[in-house]
Amino acid sequence: MDTTCFSESIYNLIPIDSKEPPQPPRYISIFKTSVKDNLQKHKAAMKTMGPPKVEVPSPKDFLKKHSKEKTLPPKKRFDRNEPKKPPVPLRTDHPVMGLQSEKNFINTNAANVIMGVARKPKPIYVDKRTGDKHDLETSGLVPKYINKKDYGVTPEYICKRNEEVKKAQEEYDNYIQENLRKAAMKRLPDEEREAVLQGLKKNWEEVHKEFQSLLVFSDSIPKKIRKQKLEEEMKQLEHDISIIEKHKIIYIANK
Repeated sequence: MDTTCFSESIYNLIPIDSKEPPQPPRYISIFKTSVKDNLQKHKAAMKTMGPPKVEVPSPKDFLKKHSKEKTLPPKKRFDRNEPKKPPVPLRTDHPVMGLQSEKNFINTNAANVIMGVARKPKPIYVDKRTGDKHDLETSGLVPKYINKKDYGVTPEYICKRNEEVKKAQEEYDNYIQENLRKAAMKRLPDEEREAVLQGLKKNWEEVHKEFQSLLVFSDSIPKKIRKQKLEEEMKQLEHDISIIEKHKIIYIANK
């Protein structure tokens, strides 16, 4: 294909606008300066990065050799003639000799054995035929504790505790009995019963009269709710009236 056809294309006759379309101005908030000033005002200096300028160490204070080693105490002059141990006795020194005791150790030991109380052997028991020995006192085979004076006697602190529990139980029982006595049931007099019955009937008549004055067809939600409420009141009043008429004797609790 010839390349001249591209230069003679009809699309090349359309002028091309090389200018870019103007961009709208960028939005800048009117509170930009106040926000920046407020941020700089409450910003803590050297909070995370430390001071802006640190003192540079002097070149004369460089680390020297053996500067961090521990210093030893000063040396003492060695004196060979300084005594360290007690001196050896001289050959001219003689120990004290010739001291004799007049005590007769043989007779003394014999008298101690004759006059002394014979030591009792430790009680043991053998539980196997191989001859295994065990202490008898700590085994529980000897009746040791039943011979004590206070064996089987209740300790004093337990008796005191039982008395306190018994006293607390009596106080609680008295409190319950007092509350039951205060809240005892009492009989409703006939005059009050008749007055309550007549009052309920009068209330039923008023509610029934108001119910009869309603429209037969309820076209709105408030009217339906009102009708339903009157029906529930009439039903409750009829139930109360039937209960009172059925029972001649009525008991009520004291408040």
